[in-house]
Amino acid sequence: MNWLSGLAAITLLLVPAQAQTLSGEALVKALRQGGYVIAMRHASSPRETPAKQAANADNVNLERQLDEAGRASATAMGKALRDLKIPIGDVFTSPTYRALETIRYAQFGDPKPIAELGDNGQSMQGGTEAQAVWLRKKVTQFSAGTNTIIVTHFPNLTGAFPQLAAGLADGEALIFGPDGKGGATLVARVKIEEWPKLR
Repeated sequence: MNWLSGLAAITLLLVPAQAQTLSGEALVKALRQGGYVIAMRHASSPRETPAKQAANADNVNLERQLDEAGRASATAMGKALRDLKIPIGDVFTSPTYRALETIRYAQFGDPKPIAELGDNGQSMQGGTEAQAVWLRKKVTQFSAGTNTIIVTHFPNLTGAFPQLAAGLADGEALIFGPDGKGGATLVARVKIEEWPKLR
Protein backbone atom coordinates (compact mmCIF):
# COMPACT_ATOMS: atom_id res chain seq x y z
CA MET A 1 0.00 0.00 0.00
CA ASN A 2 1.50 3.35 -0.98
CA TRP A 3 1.33 6.42 1.25
CA LEU A 4 -1.55 7.92 -0.77
CA SER A 5 -3.83 4.90 -0.35
CA GLY A 6 -2.78 4.76 3.32
CA LEU A 7 -3.83 8.38 3.71
CA ALA A 8 -7.15 7.60 2.02
CA ALA A 9 -7.75 4.72 4.46
CA ILE A 10 -7.03 6.99 7.42
CA THR A 11 -9.28 9.70 5.98
CA LEU A 12 -12.14 7.20 5.77
CA LEU A 13 -11.93 6.80 9.54
CA LEU A 14 -12.36 10.51 10.09
CA VAL A 15 -15.63 11.04 8.26
CA PRO A 16 -18.28 11.78 10.91
CA ALA A 17 -21.13 10.90 8.53
CA GLN A 18 -20.25 7.23 9.06
CA ALA A 19 -20.76 7.47 12.80
CA GLN A 20 -23.33 5.66 14.90
CA THR A 21 -25.00 3.33 12.46
CA LEU A 22 -25.91 0.86 15.24
CA SER A 23 -27.74 1.45 18.50
CA GLY A 24 -29.85 -0.33 21.09
CA GLU A 25 -30.84 -3.90 20.28
CA ALA A 26 -29.12 -3.84 16.88
CA LEU A 27 -25.81 -2.88 18.52
CA VAL A 28 -26.11 -5.64 21.14
CA LYS A 29 -26.95 -8.22 18.46
CA ALA A 30 -23.93 -7.15 16.37
CA LEU A 31 -21.54 -7.22 19.35
CA ARG A 32 -22.76 -10.70 20.33
CA GLN A 33 -21.47 -11.92 16.95
CA GLY A 34 -18.03 -10.44 17.65
CA GLY A 35 -15.68 -8.81 15.19
CA TYR A 36 -15.70 -5.26 16.62
CA VAL A 37 -13.16 -3.05 18.40
CA ILE A 38 -14.30 -1.08 21.45
CA ALA A 39 -11.83 1.78 21.95
CA MET A 40 -12.60 3.56 25.19
CA ARG A 41 -11.34 6.30 27.45
CA HIS A 42 -10.55 5.08 30.98
CA ALA A 43 -13.29 5.56 33.58
CA SER A 44 -13.67 8.71 35.68
CA SER A 45 -10.49 9.83 37.43
CA PRO A 46 -9.65 13.11 39.19
CA ARG A 47 -7.21 15.25 37.20
CA GLU A 48 -4.75 15.39 40.10
CA THR A 49 -2.66 12.58 41.57
CA PRO A 50 -3.61 11.38 45.07
CA ALA A 51 -1.70 12.23 48.22
CA LYS A 52 0.19 9.24 49.63
CA GLN A 53 -2.31 8.71 52.46
CA ALA A 54 -5.25 8.79 50.01
CA ALA A 55 -3.69 6.51 47.38
CA ASN A 56 -4.73 2.88 46.91
CA ALA A 57 -2.26 0.50 48.56
CA ASP A 58 -1.09 -0.87 45.19
CA ASN A 59 -0.73 2.58 43.60
CA VAL A 60 2.94 2.70 44.54
CA ASN A 61 3.90 5.35 41.97
CA LEU A 62 1.11 7.69 43.14
CA GLU A 63 -0.50 7.89 39.69
CA ARG A 64 -3.99 9.18 39.03
CA GLN A 65 -6.58 6.60 40.10
CA LEU A 66 -10.30 6.14 39.58
CA ASP A 67 -12.75 8.02 41.76
CA GLU A 68 -15.89 6.47 43.22
CA ALA A 69 -17.91 7.19 40.04
CA GLY A 70 -15.17 5.65 37.89
CA ARG A 71 -15.03 2.46 39.97
CA ALA A 72 -18.83 2.12 39.94
CA SER A 73 -19.22 2.79 36.21
CA ALA A 74 -16.41 0.40 35.23
CA THR A 75 -17.95 -2.33 37.42
CA ALA A 76 -21.39 -1.73 35.89
CA MET A 77 -20.02 -1.75 32.34
CA GLY A 78 -18.28 -5.08 32.83
CA LYS A 79 -21.38 -6.63 34.40
CA ALA A 80 -23.55 -5.32 31.56
CA LEU A 81 -21.29 -6.84 28.89
CA ARG A 82 -21.41 -10.19 30.67
CA ASP A 83 -25.20 -10.00 31.16
CA LEU A 84 -25.62 -9.09 27.49
CA LYS A 85 -23.43 -12.09 26.53
CA ILE A 86 -21.05 -9.88 24.54
CA PRO A 87 -17.82 -11.88 24.05
CA ILE A 88 -14.57 -10.11 24.88
CA GLY A 89 -11.27 -11.36 23.46
CA ASP A 90 -8.06 -9.35 23.58
CA VAL A 91 -7.87 -6.41 25.99
CA PHE A 92 -5.19 -3.82 25.19
CA THR A 93 -4.54 -1.04 27.66
CA SER A 94 -2.49 1.96 28.54
CA PRO A 95 0.03 0.94 31.22
CA THR A 96 -1.21 3.73 33.50
CA TYR A 97 -2.77 2.86 36.84
CA ARG A 98 -6.18 4.39 36.04
CA ALA A 99 -6.50 2.42 32.78
CA LEU A 100 -5.51 -0.86 34.46
CA GLU A 101 -7.91 -0.06 37.29
CA THR A 102 -10.74 0.43 34.77
CA ILE A 103 -10.08 -3.07 33.43
CA ARG A 104 -9.83 -4.58 36.92
CA TYR A 105 -13.19 -3.17 38.04
CA ALA A 106 -14.82 -4.20 34.74
CA GLN A 107 -13.32 -7.70 35.14
CA PHE A 108 -12.20 -7.80 31.51
CA GLY A 109 -9.64 -10.52 32.12
CA ASP A 110 -5.97 -10.50 31.24
CA PRO A 111 -5.01 -7.06 29.85
CA LYS A 112 -2.01 -6.44 27.59
CA PRO A 113 -0.36 -3.12 28.54
CA ILE A 114 0.89 -1.32 25.42
CA ALA A 115 3.20 1.71 25.58
CA GLU A 116 1.51 3.23 22.49
CA LEU A 117 -1.73 3.51 24.48
CA GLY A 118 -0.06 5.33 27.39
CA ASP A 119 0.01 9.00 28.33
CA ASN A 120 3.81 9.35 28.21
CA GLY A 121 3.71 10.58 31.81
CA GLN A 122 1.94 13.73 30.61
CA SER A 123 -1.66 12.99 31.65
CA MET A 124 -3.98 15.18 29.54
CA GLN A 125 -1.15 16.45 27.29
CA GLY A 126 0.00 13.00 26.15
CA GLY A 127 -0.36 11.43 22.71
CA THR A 128 2.01 11.59 19.73
CA GLU A 129 1.45 11.17 16.00
CA ALA A 130 3.14 7.75 16.17
CA GLN A 131 0.65 6.71 18.86
CA ALA A 132 -2.25 8.00 16.72
CA VAL A 133 -1.02 5.96 13.72
CA TRP A 134 -0.73 2.84 15.92
CA LEU A 135 -4.28 3.29 17.26
CA ARG A 136 -5.76 3.92 13.81
CA LYS A 137 -4.19 0.67 12.61
CA LYS A 138 -5.27 -1.29 15.71
CA VAL A 139 -8.97 -0.48 15.23
CA THR A 140 -8.83 -2.17 11.81
CA GLN A 141 -7.78 -5.52 13.33
CA PHE A 142 -10.95 -7.49 14.00
CA SER A 143 -11.17 -10.89 15.71
CA ALA A 144 -13.82 -13.31 14.51
CA GLY A 145 -16.27 -14.32 17.24
CA THR A 146 -14.98 -11.91 19.91
CA ASN A 147 -14.65 -8.17 20.43
CA THR A 148 -11.39 -6.40 21.21
CA ILE A 149 -11.27 -3.79 23.98
CA ILE A 150 -8.76 -0.93 24.00
CA VAL A 151 -8.51 1.30 27.08
CA THR A 152 -6.56 4.53 26.56
CA HIS A 153 -6.69 8.29 27.09
CA PHE A 154 -8.54 11.28 25.66
CA PRO A 155 -5.48 12.80 23.88
CA ASN A 156 -4.71 9.45 22.23
CA LEU A 157 -8.27 9.02 20.95
CA THR A 158 -8.62 12.62 19.75
CA GLY A 159 -5.18 12.43 18.15
CA ALA A 160 -6.18 9.34 16.18
CA PHE A 161 -9.80 10.32 15.48
CA PRO A 162 -10.11 14.11 15.87
CA GLN A 163 -13.69 14.42 14.64
CA LEU A 164 -15.06 11.10 15.90
CA ALA A 165 -13.71 11.51 19.45
CA ALA A 166 -14.60 15.17 19.97
CA GLY A 167 -16.05 15.69 23.45
CA LEU A 168 -15.49 12.06 24.47
CA ALA A 169 -16.44 11.65 28.16
CA ASP A 170 -14.61 9.60 30.79
CA GLY A 171 -15.27 5.93 30.04
CA GLU A 172 -16.99 6.63 26.72
CA ALA A 173 -16.30 4.19 23.88
CA LEU A 174 -15.95 4.43 20.12
CA ILE A 175 -17.01 1.14 18.55
CA PHE A 176 -15.45 0.26 15.20
CA GLY A 177 -16.51 -2.37 12.71
CA PRO A 178 -15.13 -3.44 9.32
CA ASP A 179 -15.80 -1.04 6.45
CA GLY A 180 -15.67 -3.85 3.85
CA LYS A 181 -12.50 -2.39 2.29
CA GLY A 182 -9.92 -3.58 4.81
CA GLY A 183 -10.38 -0.57 7.07
CA ALA A 184 -12.68 0.42 9.91
CA THR A 185 -15.77 2.54 10.32
CA LEU A 186 -17.37 3.92 13.48
CA VAL A 187 -20.64 2.09 14.15
CA ALA A 188 -21.52 3.48 17.59
CA ARG A 189 -20.43 5.75 20.41
CA VAL A 190 -21.48 4.55 23.88
CA LYS A 191 -21.08 6.36 27.20
CA ILE A 192 -19.93 4.12 30.04
CA GLU A 193 -23.20 4.60 31.97
CA GLU A 194 -25.25 3.54 28.91
CA TRP A 195 -24.04 -0.09 28.81
CA PRO A 196 -26.38 -1.30 31.60
CA LYS A 197 -29.31 0.40 29.83
CA LEU A 198 -28.77 -1.75 26.72
CA ARG A 199 -30.18 -4.78 28.57
